[in-house]
Order: sequence, then C-alpha cells, then structure tokens
Amino acid sequence: MLNRRDFALLAATSPLAALLGRAANAATPKDSVVFASQIDDVITCDPGEAYEITAQIFLSSVYDRLVRYEAEDMTKLVGGVAESWTVSPDAKTYTFALRTNQKFESGAPVTADDMAFSLQRVVLMNKTPAFLFTQLGWNKDNVRDLITAPDAHTLQFKINEDFAPTLVLNLMATVAASVVEKKVAMANEANGDLGNTWLKTHSATSGPYRLVSWKANESVTMEANPGYHLGLAKTKRVVILHVPEPGSQRLQLEKGDIDIALSLQPDQLKPLAGNKDVKVESFPYSGTWYIGLNMGDPRLKNPKVRLALKYLVDYHGMANSFLKGRFEVHQTFLPIGLFSAIEYDPYKFDPAKAKALLAEAGYPDGFELRLSTSNISPQIDMAQSVQQTMGQGGVKVNIVSTDQKQLVTEFRARKFQATLISWTPDYLDPHTNASTFAFNDNDSDDAPHPLAWRCHYFDTAMNAKTTAAVKEVDPVKRKAMYEELQKNVTDDGPYILMFQPANEIARRASVKGYEPGIVEDLYFFRTITKS
Repeated sequence: MLNRRDFALLAATSPLAALLGRAANAATPKDSVVFASQIDDVITCDPGEAYEITAQIFLSSVYDRLVRYEAEDMTKLVGGVAESWTVSPDAKTYTFALRTNQKFESGAPVTADDMAFSLQRVVLMNKTPAFLFTQLGWNKDNVRDLITAPDAHTLQFKINEDFAPTLVLNLMATVAASVVEKKVAMANEANGDLGNTWLKTHSATSGPYRLVSWKANESVTMEANPGYHLGLAKTKRVVILHVPEPGSQRLQLEKGDIDIALSLQPDQLKPLAGNKDVKVESFPYSGTWYIGLNMGDPRLKNPKVRLALKYLVDYHGMANSFLKGRFEVHQTFLPIGLFSAIEYDPYKFDPAKAKALLAEAGYPDGFELRLSTSNISPQIDMAQSVQQTMGQGGVKVNIVSTDQKQLVTEFRARKFQATLISWTPDYLDPHTNASTFAFNDNDSDDAPHPLAWRCHYFDTAMNAKTTAAVKEVDPVKRKAMYEELQKNVTDDGPYILMFQPANEIARRASVKGYEPGIVEDLYFFRTITKS
C-alpha cells in the first residue's frame, strides 16, 4: 500500500520531482492536473499497439484520430484529422478531406501520407488492435494498395466487406486510427518495426497533448501540444500517478496531493460526501454485466430452464442496495449510449414463476449450479445475492471464486456452467456487441471465440440477423434490426443480462471540465480547468 512516505519517495525519484517535490499537503500546480489510478496495465504508448484500458484513456488525449467524438458533444461523430468525407454508393470507397491547419509536435504539417501510413501500420504490425481493421478485408498483402493518399490532403481507402458506413466510420474513431508522423516513426524504426519500439515511450502526435514520459507502474506525464487544430488545451500538464490502493487515492485527494481519483470504491467514496473540497460525480459507462450460461450443459440448453433462471435474480434489489449509484438495471447486450440501444428490462425476481418453469422443464426439485466469479467486489457480492435468490427457486448455487485471469481463462475454454462477468465494447457501433453476444457460425472447439461460442450459443437465425444488420446501409432500418436482435438475445440467449455500470469519479472542487464518456477513448483532458 502506498502511504504518504511512499508517495513522497515516488515524487522525489521520478521525472515528476520538479512538479510534485513540494511541501507536504501543498496544492498541485494550477497549470497541472494530477490523477491517481491503477495504471499497471499499460504496456505501450504506441496507438497502433495499445489496447489496455489505461492506455486507451490517456492516448485518446495524446493522438488525434481520422474521425472522432468530441467532448462538446459525445453523441455526434465529427472530423478529427479529417474535415469531411464521402462514401461511394456501394459503401466500398471512403474519401476523406484532411484539415489544412494541423501540425505534429515536431512542427511538421499533417499530411494524408501520414494518415495512410498510420492506418497501414496497424495492419502491418498485427498487434492487438489490428482486428479492428482486418475485419474490413485489409491484410498485410493488400493494405498499401487499399489505403492511399492521392494528394497531400486527401485520404482514400477501399474495403472488401459489405459493411454499413456507420460501422466503418466508428472503426476510424478508435485510438488505433490515430495519426502518427511517418517521418519520425520511420527515423526511429528498428528491425522493420515501423517505429513501434520507439513509440512505446514517445509520441509523434498532432493531438491535444504530447507524451512527456511513461514510467511503467509509476506515472504518465503529458504536456499540451500547441499545434492541435482545436487550440491549446485548457490545462498545460496532465499527470497520472500509479496509486493502486483506493485508500491511498482517497487520502491523497483529501490532502490535495492529487486532483482526481479514478479508482475509489464505495468504502472510500462514502466518507467524502461531507467534504466541501471534494466532489463525487457519477457518469454512465458502456459495460454489460451478465451471467453467461453454458448451453453445453443439457439443463441449460433447455430454454425454460434459462428463462426460469432469469426470474431468479433480484436485479432491482441489488441495484437499490449494495450497487446503488454504481449500477443500473439493464437487460440487453447494448448499453445505453450506443446507437440503437433500447430500454428493455422484462425480468424481475419472481420465484413462483421460476419454479413453475423449472417444473415444466422437468426439474420440479431444482438442481445444483456452479457459478464462477471473480473474488473481488462487486462481483462476489453479486454472486452471493444470486446464490440466495436462486435458492428460493430450488436452484442450489455453488460459488467458485477465483482471480480474474483464471476466470477469463476458464470462460474462454468453455470450462464452466455459469460465469458472472462483464463485457465492454471495442468501438461505438452496435456490431461490436452483436457480433459477440449473438453471432456464432461455427460451434466446433477450434472455432473463433466470441461470447456466443463460449456459451455454445449456436443459432442460425441469430447469425443471419446479425449479418443482415451489419450490412444494412439505411440507418433507420439498421436501428430497427438491432432493436429486434437485442430482444431476441435477452429472451432466448444464454445470458442473464443484469446491469450497466457507472463511473464514479472524485475530484477536488477546484477542478472542473472532466467528464468521462461511456468508453475509455472518450475521456477528455483538454477541457479540464482549475481555479
């Protein structure tokens, strides 16, 4: 656990010493905002490789993307590096007109060749984010031909798949679609890595901030980039400190050693309610919390059994007690905030109805069910609630708690009966969740592993509906298709869909303008002000 002495040592031995090496309890500098979070998941700062939560959060404020959602309106897709774009009638060719007032941190102008290079290198490096673009039909052999720069301010690319333009454009709004200065990346290339090794700890950006340093398990430091096309960020410097213990985050926030704490739990948030110097705010997040049911188990393959289990969860009881303020009942695979997401919560705790369904299914005396979950809160708390309420319907739940890594490993290997876990979207298009919750066109053991596959959910009708929706060009028709698909999966699928979470953020009252969006790459630092 980090205590005050640990924090002082951290500041004194890091590149932040000049910033943080001050008298105890002194406020952070007015031109800087200091965050505390757990950042040991960061493995790289290269936007063509980074896919971890913390990296997504800060890289979205370092790099600008081809198109993006901005802080001023997180619901509207607008130009980033691109100022405007057109899509061919067959939705196969995309042409982008780039802004002319953009500069990299080096001072060099941003060109279409830089943007083409940046998209190509994601596919060529084949790191974790590459799947976002390879689904368009891009691969190492064709990507240089399909992504081109006809002139300095025009980017054009072609796709080989039948996809709705909204999906393609949302892929271009991910951190992976960030523009990197080609000259700088290639000047630092090593063994054909397209600058990947160098960009792990440096930036070559035109975004609102440049990366000053990343020290693994210690800190990330950024400074405002004067070349950003929307102007200079309101806060000159942003620092994220690695403070894994929520209790230490709370202590540092109360004493003014940090400005914003990102990882506080209810035990730390509750005492802050009476502190006039601290504000606690809640923001919607795009996660989906659910129990996956393995249809490889003959009992769980029975639709009446699955339906009975959906009536044996006290969704509202949990949301109104130990989950209050952190979770809302939501029973579809698309979280509110994504295009076509609906309010559809048909299931409430009803043990009498569940018992009748179990009797119809041939289990009048119920059965035992193994429920796997993480051994940390709130997962274990949810599992214990489910254990208690399912018991009232005759289902004896045996909880198997483990660490998150083992839980995910067993889930991916289909070695479970029921698993309590969560999912977050990869991008802001409904296909990101539909393709994993509803689609499984090959249930063999060596097939790809979407959630549907993990649960042995193989339904040709759902596959057809998912494929049709992702190809539909008309947004009105497409919206209706996803609305129907959500209801189908909620009612018939092997998931007890339960909650959509919220992010609770604690900040010093003097710090304003930080409003995280529903996904990690909608966390904006450039709008933060400090009095």
